[in-house]
Formats: sequence, structure tokens, C-alpha cells
Amino acid sequence: MDIIELARQLGKEIQNDESYIKMRLAEQTSESDAELQKLIDSYNTIRIEIDDEATNENRDMAKLRELNAKLRKSYAEIMQNEKMAAYSSAKQEFQCKLQRVMAIIQNSADGENPEITDYVPSGCSGSCSSCSGCH
Repeated sequence: MDIIELARQLGKEIQNDESYIKMRLAEQTSESDAELQKLIDSYNTIRIEIDDEATNENRDMAKLRELNAKLRKSYAEIMQNEKMAAYSSAKQEFQCKLQRVMAIIQNSADGENPEITDYVPSGCSGSCSSCSGCH
């Protein structure tokens, strides 16, 4: 098996990993939540308003401050949604594991021993099951 075939096999294993599956299921659940999607649409509309105002030659700083406050409130509402919180948590867990995989590959390509190299940021236990975020 050549290195490209191994990479494809690794891709398949990643997609079969419990943390990947959990993340995808949480993503589907959050995408099917009409109320959450309405909150996200509102958030995106506010972002567009901010961009429009910020690029306006005669921008109104008071309006920008008001829009930014509105954006923060909208974001907080999204993150308080239990489906979004579950998706965010599952995504963070998967990203931690993926970051470790990528570090092992990169460190190995840099000449480190693949059997022992790893990505362990400060505060990380090395177990992604209880990961609070590697990024």
C-alpha cells in the first residue's frame, strides 16, 4: 500500500471514528432545528448590516456599536440553544482528535518518531474524550 492509499484509509477511519459520527449527528440535529436556523439567519443578517455600515464612507459609529451589541446578543442566543451547544461540544471534541492526528503526521514528516510524537497543548490530558478544546 502506498502513502496515498494509506491516507485514503486514514480518511475512512476518521469518518468511522465515534467522535466524527457524534459531531455529524449533532450537526444534522442542529440543522433540522427551525428555531435555531432562524436565530442563525438573524445573526447573519446583522453581520451583513455591520459589514455594510463599516464599509460605508459615512459610517455611523453609534449605529456600529448598536449593531455589534445586537450581534453579541444574537450569538449568545444561538449558543444557549441546546442543539447548538451539543454540536459545538461534539465538534470541539472531534477537532481535538483531528489536531492530534495532524500533529502526528506533521511531526513524523519532520523526522520525529511516529510511535511517540503527539500534540499535547498545555492543559490537555491527552484524552480527547474529555477535551475542552485544543485550539
